[in-house]
Amino acid sequence: MKASWDIFCSVVDNYGDAGVTWRLARQLVAEHGLQVRLWTDDLSAFARLCPDADPAAVQQRHEGVSVCQWPVQWTDTVVPDAVIEAFACRLPPLYTEAMLQRSPRPLWVNLDYLSAEEWVSGCHGLPSPQSNGLKKFFFFPGFSDATGGLLRERGLVERRQAFQCDEVAQRVFLRGLGIEPLDDARLVSVFAYENPGLGSWLDVLANDERPTHMLVPDGRILGDLQRWLGSELSVGMTRTRGALTVQVLPFVSQAQYDLLLWSCDFNVVRGEDSFVRAQWAGRPMLWHIYQQEDDAHLPKLEAFLALYVDGLTPPAGQALSRLWQGWSVGGNIAEDWKALMMHWPEIERHAERWCLQHAARTDLATALVQFYGNSL
Repeated sequence: MKASWDIFCSVVDNYGDAGVTWRLARQLVAEHGLQVRLWTDDLSAFARLCPDADPAAVQQRHEGVSVCQWPVQWTDTVVPDAVIEAFACRLPPLYTEAMLQRSPRPLWVNLDYLSAEEWVSGCHGLPSPQSNGLKKFFFFPGFSDATGGLLRERGLVERRQAFQCDEVAQRVFLRGLGIEPLDDARLVSVFAYENPGLGSWLDVLANDERPTHMLVPDGRILGDLQRWLGSELSVGMTRTRGALTVQVLPFVSQAQYDLLLWSCDFNVVRGEDSFVRAQWAGRPMLWHIYQQEDDAHLPKLEAFLALYVDGLTPPAGQALSRLWQGWSVGGNIAEDWKALMMHWPEIERHAERWCLQHAARTDLATALVQFYGNSL
């Protein structure tokens, strides 16, 4: 009999939280044969990730996953073998009461946000006894063997490498999105939050000797692009200034977004889901980390950079770090970008090396299944 799991997701960052839990649910079904329900409080966000979804449906099935609307007023439901509380969302009180009555009690896991901070490995897997008698375990994705690892489907890197070696497949994919890459242009994708310093980078690209074709999925960065261009931007539009061409894409499915990342020479990503997928793309990247009060996000950024620049020469590592740091505070990054370009071949090699290094580790879904098995 298949083990049954519930995953709860309260959407905070529009798509990042929903994206992670949707990928995880699909992988648990496809690769581990589990029976999975995904409870989400924002089906409209989910429907953008899964175009076949009905944002008004109380319950629906996609790729073997039962996707359920998390109701405001909770009703009775059968408690499964394992419960994943994603990103510290609070389970419904009636649900936890039912967990308490179940025999045997389910494994309760708090799947936390991805972090490279040192304290994560010390907290990963620790129990947290609850006042009602239940026990919850902390589970941290991460970049070391002492954490839960990263989400990665079986054969993902091999598929990516094959796609990047197939120019015909890349052209077919891009044309399917209405993209005709410009001759000799640097292909860049930008999926980011608002950034007051964006114009400094755009100025450099517009005045560069090499053309840049910037692909921008519909999202929060469009306002900054419109202000720089001085004209309206919406899905399907293309605008050119100097050597920079900006093309706005529709919000695409997760599978298409992977192919977009794989097709580009440089990817700007945000949140958690696209951050991890950009690493599997094996291409140079920039992470626009989610801004938190009192700059609590900056130590998280520094912790990741400390790991990521390992293996780069000091000048290349410094150039990459300064670009990421400048972007994260909305600063002028014109000179930082120029400095990074001085080390571009090394940055490209490093991106692939980083990907392969972490692909050798146990993936997050498998680590969760192993954790569940050890709890029995």
